[in-house]
Amino acid sequence: MSLRRPAALALGLATLTLALAVGAAVAVAATPAKPLPPTVWLCHPGVRPDPCDVGLGTTRVTPAGARVAPQRVVADRAPKLDCFYVYPTVGDQTAPVATLRIDPEERSIARFQAARYSQHCRVFAPMYRQQTLQGIFSGRALQTGPTSDGYRDVAAAWTSYLAHDNHGRGVVLIGHSQGSFVLRELIRRVIDPKPRVRRLLVSAILLGGNVEVPAGRDVGGDFQHVPACRSATQFGCVIAFSTFDQPPPATSLFGRTATPGRQVLCTNPAALAGGSGTLDPIYPTQPFAPGTLLSVAIRLLGTPLPSAPTPWVAAPGAYSASCSSAGGANVLRIVPLAGAPTFRPSPDPTWGLHLLDANVALGNLVALVGSQGRAWERARGPRT
Repeated sequence: MSLRRPAALALGLATLTLALAVGAAVAVAATPAKPLPPTVWLCHPGVRPDPCDVGLGTTRVTPAGARVAPQRVVADRAPKLDCFYVYPTVGDQTAPVATLRIDPEERSIARFQAARYSQHCRVFAPMYRQQTLQGIFSGRALQTGPTSDGYRDVAAAWTSYLAHDNHGRGVVLIGHSQGSFVLRELIRRVIDPKPRVRRLLVSAILLGGNVEVPAGRDVGGDFQHVPACRSATQFGCVIAFSTFDQPPPATSLFGRTATPGRQVLCTNPAALAGGSGTLDPIYPTQPFAPGTLLSVAIRLLGTPLPSAPTPWVAAPGAYSASCSSAGGANVLRIVPLAGAPTFRPSPDPTWGLHLLDANVALGNLVALVGSQGRAWERARGPRT
């Protein structure tokens, strides 16, 4: 399959959508666990080069993309928080399950989705043996259960992080797509049921991962003790949404669940308590790894990023957003403001704006990490 053929990409990504819905929680058949390889860190304060450490230089643009001025962004001095990031499906390796080799697509996705959080936290991101795009295209259901290699790698990295790096610091979990499914399993198994570990949780940002709660409630379902975040100073909670700019079709699998009595959680990062708010997109100016499948899918969105001399561009107030359950899909609906671009769903309307989940509200999410982290520190009190 050519990496540059949109039709082939659309067919493959449609297969991925089906796999996400049908097989996200399916574990591989029970077999004796093989010894785990040592953790390989994609991002880590002691790793160089570190794609999550690219600086915070930012150019502010209007929603329509006209350059306005440099934007002063100051990182917290000696940040007191950590962010633990698990990346989405990006692997271009031809095997159905990726190795732990760091390829250009992992470096790019870490820059796009995780690096900006370095304003408030040290960023840790383990490599894991995820199911690759090719593996999913071949018809394999997405496997993120406790016996899958990918989950075991992330769980081992989490254990290593707690043992060697945490030292009682607050932690923000960040995931997207396959990464969110893995983190759902991690939270459910080793964080939610353990009060001592749960006390470290500042928040979990689980995007494009169909987190489930009982209908009309903020806690229960996937997690018994970790509720939805409903204020900027709440901590120990979860932020979750999938982005659409048009009504999700009946065949859309983001925002929908087949579990009776449950719904997919939507928390609006611009208005956690409910209602509408404005989103502050932030994008890197360096393009996604050229020649990869995901770079093609990003181009299909149809809106080139503004150029700028800084690592980042920010377009505050570019979209209004509110959670919507129209048509039975619980999603974050966005509307462009002041000439902001209207995106094309990629590869088709069943996906919505899944590829933009992590960036269209990145300014809001980073600000929430800062405010939630400060609230967590105040509640904890002085460290001894």
